[in-house]
Amino acid sequence: MITIFKTEDRGIRQLDFPAVEPGCWINAAAPTAEELAALSAVAGIPVDFLSAALDPEETSHIECDENILLVIINVAKAAGSHDFDTVPLGVILTPDFIVTVCLEQGEILPRSVVSMNGFCTYKRTRFLLQILYKTATQFLKYLRQINRRSDEIEAHLRKSMRNEELYQLFDLEKGLTYFTAALRSNRMVVDKLLRLFQNGQMRETVKIREEDEDLLQDVQVEYNQAFEMVQMYGNVLAGMMDAFASIISNNLNMVMKFLTSVTIILAVPTAIASFWGMNVPVPFQESPNGFAVVTLLSLGVSAMSALWLWRKRLL
Repeated sequence: MITIFKTEDRGIRQLDFPAVEPGCWINAAAPTAEELAALSAVAGIPVDFLSAALDPEETSHIECDENILLVIINVAKAAGSHDFDTVPLGVILTPDFIVTVCLEQGEILPRSVVSMNGFCTYKRTRFLLQILYKTATQFLKYLRQINRRSDEIEAHLRKSMRNEELYQLFDLEKGLTYFTAALRSNRMVVDKLLRLFQNGQMRETVKIREEDEDLLQDVQVEYNQAFEMVQMYGNVLAGMMDAFASIISNNLNMVMKFLTSVTIILAVPTAIASFWGMNVPVPFQESPNGFAVVTLLSLGVSAMSALWLWRKRLL
């Protein structure tokens, strides 16, 4: 699906594809091959630039072709309460347009005219920096969710003997691995953009204003913070998984030890009853109180067994 927006003096106007105008933003979410070909013809962008972000395994990088700048970054997404992943997002800057291409419409890009507050389509460089900033804050948001979710799982794991919580921690650790790789490559993209701005390359396409320099610094700070957080959470989560795997095994051993002790205690009266149940002469068989004596004897021996196991800390 292709949507087009353009910022004007009276507000933001949505255009119908393929009617494009200079200074507009073209957003292609999960486009078809026909839509990519039409967009390539209208915007003058090579098809391989447009289709680069449609590869789920595409890493973050920058490509330049004459006056066209392609920036691919990886954006965080959540598929569940403990299932996190990343998806490539392509941002293409030309002298006339800004084009975004992604496999799915996420939370980073505005979905409608109403949600475009703060975005200006003809300020292409600032638009790119705003996308980078929102991407970094999105990573921080999901990292905080992962931290809260791991605390909840930790509370259950302290008394758990199941593997379900470990599977959830494994999913969180897998998401952190994806985040680490994405943030590392995204930071390289931001650093390369900074050098691009400083060297004055692509001047016709990329123009940084004075008010954009603070935003660029904020982008760097947010990415550095997100990268440090994802590394810290990854180390904590890895250590937590190892520790709680041992705790679950220890909890299971304690249960098995308790059940074994109970089995020993219950085996004592069973053995005594078996001896007195044999079809041979046994003590107290002629006594009217024989049953009570055997019962008391069984209870006494069981009590002594339980006391011995308790002193040995086996019960």
